[in-house]
Amino acid sequence: MAKKTIADVAVADKKVLIRVDFNVPLKDGQITDDRRIQMALPTIKAALDNDAAVILMSHLGRPKGEGAEPEFSLKPAAARLGEILAGNEVLFASDTVGDDAKSKAKYLLPGQVLVLENLRFAKDEKKGNAEFGKAIADMADVYVNDAFGTCHREHASMVAVPQAMKDAGKETVCGFLVEKEIKFLADTIANPGRPFVAILGGAKVSDKIVVIENLINICDKIIIGGAMAYTFFLAQGKTVGGSLVEPDFIEKAKEMLAKGGDKIVLPIDTHCGDAFSGDSNKQVVEGDIPDGYQGFDIGPKSAELFANIVRDAKTVVWNGPMGVFEMPPFDEGTKAVAAAIAESDAVSIIGGGDSAAAVKQLGYADQVTHVSTGGGASLAMLEGKKFAAVELLDEK
Repeated sequence: MAKKTIADVAVADKKVLIRVDFNVPLKDGQITDDRRIQMALPTIKAALDNDAAVILMSHLGRPKGEGAEPEFSLKPAAARLGEILAGNEVLFASDTVGDDAKSKAKYLLPGQVLVLENLRFAKDEKKGNAEFGKAIADMADVYVNDAFGTCHREHASMVAVPQAMKDAGKETVCGFLVEKEIKFLADTIANPGRPFVAILGGAKVSDKIVVIENLINICDKIIIGGAMAYTFFLAQGKTVGGSLVEPDFIEKAKEMLAKGGDKIVLPIDTHCGDAFSGDSNKQVVEGDIPDGYQGFDIGPKSAELFANIVRDAKTVVWNGPMGVFEMPPFDEGTKAVAAAIAESDAVSIIGGGDSAAAVKQLGYADQVTHVSTGGGASLAMLEGKKFAAVELLDEK
């Protein structure tokens, strides 16, 4: 999936439109974590260093789509970017396709940056409206997608804008963040070093069933932890006490077990509690979970089993915690798996979301190969889905 990047196009004296992910956390109008802005800097600087004028567009939060909502404004993100890019003027447009945006975009000079107001203030963004997309596309000469976390969405900024650019004969490329995500999530999975191990956790089988169906044909082992394991236990005829299960997916779990055979590895013991509390009465059980108890984490024998499988792997993909990671002591299974991945020599890909948060929180982010910036997007890519937002980018 070799797509052109910002490094492959001439941008001098052109207006470069970059779809970034500035969906930063805000408190009282102040940014509490600017990591997403920092991660977009290599692509932004690549354009600026090559004498381009840069227009940035992003969403932030979940506005209603009925016009401006001050608490979701991108103005604080523009201000923070201005502080970071001290040598470049950063302007802010109070709208997305209105008079202010169009005027500032028209007169934008090389070395300047214009941040458009929140895309999602207009319903047309999430609807993927073609006219809305064309209005944005008309402001620029080159389109750059550097927002992997939204690549699985067919929103206007992701699909309608690059389509309008292509229709006008303009270049559409990816930024360095998206290039990296494609390299690891698509290319590595297409041609993995073996043994190839997938570790899937989290609460719901329904969230991961398509992933399991796709990976059964690709992986050597699929480790299943988290609450989703308990639906598989029911499919095996075990009892699970009061554990979280999805009865509607028991038959599907049976199908997966029959199809996957010994590729699918389930926990062999479970860390249980009699209430959803770290202070509950606890026990580790093998096999059936007794009435009055719920499974909240994999047990120590499962953690050791999973760690041993990871140590022998050449490629590891992890998406979803092994237990209730936010509530000690039911975080031990997730910690053990994270440590095993960090210590392994495998190409290790952490699929965003809670897994990414766990790896960062535990200090292992620098010891794994790649931490994805998009939980939902990485999951969709593991399902084998094609992204229109990526398909529209120019091939090398």
